[in-house]
Amino acid sequence: MACVNPDGTLTASASSILRALTSPATPDQVARATDLPLYRVRSGLREMVEAKMATEHEGLYERTDLGAAKSHA
Repeated sequence: MACVNPDGTLTASASSILRALTSPATPDQVARATDLPLYRVRSGLREMVEAKMATEHEGLYERTDLGAAKSHA
């Protein structure tokens, strides 16, 4: 799953994941909040961390300012 479309916008899954990260959350919590499969949430979170739209610390993910801006665009 690519989290960014060729035109620079977020995919629907990525947008849902970032909107769910209003506070630090585990992948399981994000999957429940978004109704997405856990494997998709995990891969999306990995990609978003690489793209600097989210951070991970001790298993908890949080969106960055960039992620917040992208999720509301």
